[in-house]
Amino acid sequence: MNTTMRVVGGFLAVLGLLIPISSPAQTNVYPEKQSVLDWLSQPETVAKFGRISDAVWSYAELGLQEHKSSALLIQTLEEAGFKVEKGLAGMPTCFVATYGSGQPVIGILVEYDALPMLSQKGRVPKADPVVAGAPGHGCGHNLMASAATAAAIAVKEAMDKHKFAGTIKLFGSPAEEILVSRPYMVRAGLFEGVDAVINNHAGSGFQTSYGVAGSAMISVTFTFRGKTAHSGGSPWGGRSALDAVEIMNVAANYLREHLHYSTRMHYVIPDGGEAPNVVPDRAQVWYFVRSSDADLLSVYERVVNCAKGAAIATGTELAETRVLAAAHQSHHNKALTELAMKNITLVGMPEWSEEDHEFARALQKELGAKETGMPTKVGSIGKPATVFVGGASSDHGDVTLVTPTATIRFPGIATGARGHHWSTVASGYGSQAWKGANAGAKAMATTAIDLFTRPTVLAAIRKEFNEYSKTHPYKSFLPADAQPPLEFYDKLMNQYRPAMEAFYLDHK
Repeated sequence: MNTTMRVVGGFLAVLGLLIPISSPAQTNVYPEKQSVLDWLSQPETVAKFGRISDAVWSYAELGLQEHKSSALLIQTLEEAGFKVEKGLAGMPTCFVATYGSGQPVIGILVEYDALPMLSQKGRVPKADPVVAGAPGHGCGHNLMASAATAAAIAVKEAMDKHKFAGTIKLFGSPAEEILVSRPYMVRAGLFEGVDAVINNHAGSGFQTSYGVAGSAMISVTFTFRGKTAHSGGSPWGGRSALDAVEIMNVAANYLREHLHYSTRMHYVIPDGGEAPNVVPDRAQVWYFVRSSDADLLSVYERVVNCAKGAAIATGTELAETRVLAAAHQSHHNKALTELAMKNITLVGMPEWSEEDHEFARALQKELGAKETGMPTKVGSIGKPATVFVGGASSDHGDVTLVTPTATIRFPGIATGARGHHWSTVASGYGSQAWKGANAGAKAMATTAIDLFTRPTVLAAIRKEFNEYSKTHPYKSFLPADAQPPLEFYDKLMNQYRPAMEAFYLDHK
């Protein structure tokens, strides 16, 4: 056992934190399921995957730059006996880890990319970056990396112990924050033959939901080409590519009035020229266009027309329209979701320490939220919304249309912490994060065990999916020539990585 970790009574003491060791033998739990609960409750297991979570948190690598994060997960899986295929679907940080053979084939999804501009010290309840301006894990993907990996290995351990057949696969999915990986992974055939998939996401609650949710989305850059000139001496000789970007944005903003209220558009300007005294001959704008599956392409076409009109108006050229990613809404399977909810209820909410509650209350006070501490009750199953009002997006939506999928949302982030914000980064590290990820791993692993050992349960899930697919056949939104944007965050990550390296955490 690591010298910074010891067992004290019924607690695991790690770096001065007392983490309750839970999950005693459950009533009415069959042996295969009890074995994953027992394995995940071992103090060594809790500490090992907690340190992995904290290490990935410290790396805070942007999409398609997750070289250390993916390498750590791959190393952990290979040491556990998994066969790992790397660099899949045209993405160096994409992998699939496999253990076992034959049917059924059950998949678990894992994410590990961070977000720009969100660097923050762990368990510090006020904005205080580790490296100012650097990335941070503002969506809890480090917890997901730990939880999903632990769940897959726990299932492997149960397979070895109880000798049941089947194949467990962990799908290492980079760049979820820019919706890149899963549409390309589906296109590459990586989910062919998979009988069911368990997705997961970190948060403050512990629940799941079924039906159609979230927004479909296209991520696209528009690059304009113009002509340079002296901005003061002879501006009439130039054609400003930045003017084209600005006019496109004005047109798109006027377009909003005539779009359904569920549609969302957001943009940033990665390249607007380099000096105000030179008319810029190159400029680029990056758009997220979100809507329902039914309306996404028509909305996208109207945004493209805004770009074309801007080029005409400014005498510039729309040199490139590059779709980086395109993803469907999520279509979660009801039967699989109900199974996952039963296991969430079985696992129950973690036992938070008073220190965990104190941190959460301090963070809530800083954010002006109700000071309730960490959540104490498991949530209820969510049902489909009667009216689609838009919202966030996830690229696992494409997976839900090719194999039955459910998403387990597990705790660890303080209630009141804001998504894509420093408060989530602060919450995603340390004691309460370890406990939440461990609870998520248990819910995923027990659900997978049911799928492996209860064939009638899996058959009902597959039947529902096959019926649904008749009216919702999968067709990718990706253009045929689209490729993963491997270089997209290279410059930004390289800008901050040297300073961040001094704060990397050891996973051992």
